[in-house]
Amino acid sequence: MFKRNIIKKVHKALNRQAAVALIGPRQVGKTTLAHQVAQTIPAIYLDLEAIQDREKLTDPVLFFNRNEEKLIILDEIHRMPEIFQVLRGVIDTGRRNGLKTNRFLILGSASIDLLKQSGETLAGRIEYIDMNPLNLLEIHNNKKQQDIIEHNLWIRGGFPDSYLAKNDEDSFAYRTNFIRTYLERDVPQFGPRIPAETLQRLWTMLAHNQGQLLNASNLASSLSTSAPTISSYIDLLVDLLLVRKFQPLYVNTKKRLVKSPRIYVRDSGITHALLGIADYNQLSGHPVYGSSWEGYVIENILSLTKPATKASFYRTAAGAEIDLILEFPNNKIWAIEIKSGLAPKVTKGFYHALDDIKPDESFVVYGGNDRYPLDAETDVISLFELLQMLNQ
Repeated sequence: MFKRNIIKKVHKALNRQAAVALIGPRQVGKTTLAHQVAQTIPAIYLDLEAIQDREKLTDPVLFFNRNEEKLIILDEIHRMPEIFQVLRGVIDTGRRNGLKTNRFLILGSASIDLLKQSGETLAGRIEYIDMNPLNLLEIHNNKKQQDIIEHNLWIRGGFPDSYLAKNDEDSFAYRTNFIRTYLERDVPQFGPRIPAETLQRLWTMLAHNQGQLLNASNLASSLSTSAPTISSYIDLLVDLLLVRKFQPLYVNTKKRLVKSPRIYVRDSGITHALLGIADYNQLSGHPVYGSSWEGYVIENILSLTKPATKASFYRTAAGAEIDLILEFPNNKIWAIEIKSGLAPKVTKGFYHALDDIKPDESFVVYGGNDRYPLDAETDVISLFELLQMLNQ
């Protein structure tokens, strides 16, 4: 069992708010973390996918009032979206009676229903926390043997069951089943009826184009449908926390900036499974190798940035480009270029972009373990060390 860094955020949020929503894709570890929280304070856990637990909420106001001194954990909240209206009244009544915090921990497998249902009814009463797959710091914090190969996290991805599988074959089988379950079971729950075959083809095409600029027209042509339809399908995958639509940075410059977002399949292991890549040997000879590493690094970094941090990429029509720009709440800016090799080299476009952005710090994240200066302004750094800096 991994000690997830996010558990501290959950405790802090519960101590300042009546309701906390923990949002993340299926099987990312939300339920396990909720049970860990329940071991520290009096709590009741309800799995709303289980009929017997849903029946306990036949009269939800009565149930909540009788257990008002306990943290009530509601798992898979999308099964009972009508409960949000009830929560509003219960939370407001509890506040008047001095019960202002540690009331509800809500677990959801997608942002789409949670944001729609709670955005209006629980405004000012709920705090959202995103739960990502395992990151490299959590693996380091928990590894017991020095010979554990770190690139397993890259190859297998950060879903705990995939990462901890006995071998690459079992991990690949887990991810293949994960994809099938989402397509056949979960997508129909959250969105309009979409043919599973069409969505799988789109998801696979996005994996092939990992980190590329979104061109909905080209994708639509390949799938014999319209660009607006493809955009709606991609938005659904974004809402299901499976795909990231990464926006470009806007700066006040006379240069022509790229306005299209980049698209990433968020978990590297799912990217590889969609492409039929089962192990490192297959990945090392595949065209997606560099962009897969890029997406993996970005997801690790974003899993540790504070909520108010803005993340984007920078690219001009003339070729000035940086993979990741972080704008921190203290107004400091980091520029991060990502290279998969052990001897990274950057192009003139990188330096042109630095001149445009003028960041406070600039880094090149690479596949090695050492840190050394690339030049007077930029350090070459390992992903692990950069994550340590962000986690301070």
